[in-house]
Formats: sequence, structure tokens, C-alpha cells
Amino acid sequence: MSKIVLMTDSASDISAENEKEYGIKIICFQHIFGENVYTSRVDFDHKKYYEMLDAFDGIPSTSQITMFQFQEIYEQEFADGCTDLIYVSINSNASATNSNAHQAKRMFYDEHPEAVGKMNIHIVDSGTYTCGYGYAVVEGAKMIRNGASAEEVVNYISDWCEHSRVYFVMYTLKYAAKSGRINGAAAFLGNALGIKPLMLLKDKSINDVAKIRGEKNILKTILSHTMQDMDTQKPYCIVYGSDFELAKEMADAAEQAVGYPPVDFCPIGAEIAANTGPKLVGLMYYAH
Repeated sequence: MSKIVLMTDSASDISAENEKEYGIKIICFQHIFGENVYTSRVDFDHKKYYEMLDAFDGIPSTSQITMFQFQEIYEQEFADGCTDLIYVSINSNASATNSNAHQAKRMFYDEHPEAVGKMNIHIVDSGTYTCGYGYAVVEGAKMIRNGASAEEVVNYISDWCEHSRVYFVMYTLKYAAKSGRINGAAAFLGNALGIKPLMLLKDKSINDVAKIRGEKNILKTILSHTMQDMDTQKPYCIVYGSDFELAKEMADAAEQAVGYPPVDFCPIGAEIAANTGPKLVGLMYYAH
């Protein structure tokens, strides 16, 4: 009898409710604020992290999940009778975490040849962030509950991540400048002129695709770009940060444009907020 274990990392921003309900295993990143180290989902929730970020003068950093952590997980899951371990990782272009999972997999089989054919380790590079893959992981967990095979779940998650797109807008460029994502002078000028960049998460990259002047134009600009390639037969989610009222405005505007409401609201966690700041709004969808 098969025993499928579905695992991801905290950058997926899966809610604690879904984590518990569907038995999803989540490996948590650590965040360094000066001399202090905190663990996502353990030492802070989203609201607390936004407050910590706002109060910190420096640039918090995020540590990768190590090969040794993965080795320990593989060992434990094999001992517990797992037949298929599916790990869906943060974008491999942004973190060595995915590479560490692969290295640990090779070492695990070298040290445990008896595990070959008994526990299959499937590693999926999401190529994205937040609910761009977190949504697919939750849906994959539902598939497992309904009797789907590991191959079916991996194929579904891989396909969703390949077609996942997230358009979003940061309401301040301060954090992107601090992290080096945006030139400091450009950030200062953009803030002074009220210009917001429209960002797109796609194909393992984050690109600035448009400049928006004035906050009143943000939602409609997000939607005009989204509707160009959105598969309107698929669900979508609202991405947001510290301002849930803004998320509801985004949802209302999206429902009018698309014709049906979002399936979920996804607050960004520490792994994204460190680079964008806490106030953000966007939309995650499946592109045809």
C-alpha cells in the first residue's frame, strides 16, 4: 500500500489551516535580523513579521534549507514507511534550497540502497513564489486524499507551476531598494513621483513590465495585463500583504473583469515581504 507524503517550504505561504487539514509538511526558512534569528511560522506570523520588517533599519536575510535538513527528513520518512515523498520547492533561481534537496536525495540513496524502489523522492522546482505554488500544493494534497497517484499529483503541480503567473504592485519601493532589487536612486524617484512598477512572476524570474502613475490606476492595470493570457476556466487567487481592505478591492474588481470570484486570498509571508515590503496587492492565475 502506498503512502504519499507531500512537502513544501514556508515560502509557499500555505495557511496553517490548510497545512493541518491536509497534512502538508512544511519546512520553514530562517530569517536573520542582525544578530537575531527567527523561524517562519514558528517565531512570527505574517502580521508580526510586517511589524518586525517595518521596525528594522537593516536588510533581513533568509537562510537556505540545508542538505543536512533534507537528509534527516528523508531518513525519517523512509523509517515511517513513506513510499513517495513529493517536495515542491521555492524558485531554484532564488535559493539553493532546491539544489540541496537534490544533493540530499543522491546521498540518501547512496547510504540506503535498500530504499531504491521502496521510497521514491520527487522534487519539483516551482519556479515561483508564494501561492504561485502554494495553491497547487494544497490542490495536490486534496488529490492525494481522493486517491490520486504520486505521478498524477506531481504532473498536476508541475503543470500548474509552469503556467502560474503573478502580477503584483508594491506600494513603496523602499524595501526593494534596500534588498538591491531596484536601484536606490530609481526607488527614491519612483516614490517621489508616485510611480509604482507592475511586477510579473513568470518562468523563474521577476520582471518589471509597466510603470503605473497614481494608486487609482493600480488595480485596473493589474487586471488589463492579467486578462491578456489568463485561462478563465481556471481558479485564481488574490495576493496581498498588510492591507486586507485593498485585497477585497482587488477581488471585487477581478470578479467584475473575470466573471467569477477568486478561490482564495493569500497573504505574503516573510520570504516575499522582505523584498517587497508589507503593502502589496496582486493576482495569481493560470496562463493559457
